[in-house]
Amino acid sequence: MAVSASERDEVAPTLDGPVPRSLGFLDQGAFWANLGVSLLGFAGVLAVLQPAGAPPLTVAAAVVATVVGTAIGSAMVGLSAIPGARTGAPAMVVLRDLFGGVLSWIPSVLNVVQLIGWGTFELVVIAQAGTLALGGPTWAWVVGAGVVTTLLTLRPLGMLRLLRRVVTILVAISVAYLAWWLFTRPTGADLGDRGSWSGFWAGTDAAIAVAVSWIPVASDYSRHSKRVSTAFTSATIGYGVTQVLCFVVGLAALSLVGGDGDAVFAPMLAAPLGVLALLVLTVRETDQSFANVYSTAVSAQNLVPRADRRVLSLAIGALITVLALGVTIDDYAVFLAVIGSVFVPLLGVGVGEALVAHRRGRAMDLSRWAPSRPLMVLAWVVGLVVYQLINPGGAPVWSDAWSALREAIGFAPPSWLSASLTSFLVAGLVAAAFAALEPRRSAPRASTAAGAATP
Repeated sequence: MAVSASERDEVAPTLDGPVPRSLGFLDQGAFWANLGVSLLGFAGVLAVLQPAGAPPLTVAAAVVATVVGTAIGSAMVGLSAIPGARTGAPAMVVLRDLFGGVLSWIPSVLNVVQLIGWGTFELVVIAQAGTLALGGPTWAWVVGAGVVTTLLTLRPLGMLRLLRRVVTILVAISVAYLAWWLFTRPTGADLGDRGSWSGFWAGTDAAIAVAVSWIPVASDYSRHSKRVSTAFTSATIGYGVTQVLCFVVGLAALSLVGGDGDAVFAPMLAAPLGVLALLVLTVRETDQSFANVYSTAVSAQNLVPRADRRVLSLAIGALITVLALGVTIDDYAVFLAVIGSVFVPLLGVGVGEALVAHRRGRAMDLSRWAPSRPLMVLAWVVGLVVYQLINPGGAPVWSDAWSALREAIGFAPPSWLSASLTSFLVAGLVAAAFAALEPRRSAPRASTAAGAATP
């Protein structure tokens, strides 16, 4: 049966299909820029201003922590986009080389869990913003957003091109208008008198955590990049600039409502065109939930390669819609603390191992049954432990256990120590050492069926 041009330019239903290389810098840049502007970010900046397990920051400290954390986190996202652009493989398939075919199921399952969580929170915040703007029952907004999200995942590359051509322009106008309105209002409460700089690195870790949640999905999109260089720069610059802008606008809104995260949208709606601007951002927020649902499906395909991603997307979209009907936004900051501890050291392992692999001239093995590499998993666990000992976060039971362990061993981390940077470096160094100890492979390792992108 003949295949139409539009079908050839879309993602194949299964992993063994062709990989279109149709995304340029503007396509990818618009996608990442839109991901950086999030309704969750406006209220989520509270996780930076009031980091879990650390003293609250002043506004000045929170702004600096936002800039530093976003710069670090977005650079990490850019690095994680490179393997997909080089191999044409999605993120979890890339990990077959790092951990082995079977052991790559571990991060795949964890990624599925975190993406379902992110997708759920996105529907919750869409419903919250939509209800404030136009009213109506919350459940109706949740269901509507869930349906739209799921439909968008059926043609993912078409979604990315739509973002570049139409949505990005409307979002830029809306954010600029809201920023102008908020920064010209008299401040309702001086948040700067409520904190200090002592929790700076904990706040920085929170900003990093928001960005690095995209690390385990970046290659799902960069695999369609025409060039490796544009995959890196579009993610790093596009995402970094807009997350900083989003967080700073969120701080301005919080200053008008006394730091009440539940009321963060109220001063935006007070603007003459605030309802329209917020509606644009609410509709656009479906690109966040789209990315989470689509990447959940692609991650699941690492476990079941012949599964149709469209069927998986329908099932996952239905699941997060049901979950969003019973979850509140209050669980968001706790969720972030756990995310950072898992995926920052994962990237560290990848970078550390890649340095040794490059020196040895070793090709990648992305086959389903690639040899297991338990030492790389161990390096990842070491990085996770380091992160949790420095910053246990505020998750019930989980954080309490790490705090108890820290007290038991007499470890009191200094305030200047960043959990993200330290765990990244430790995991990378341990992975490099383990990789150097592994025996050289005599046979060249198979790559993916997809051709590599242009450097």
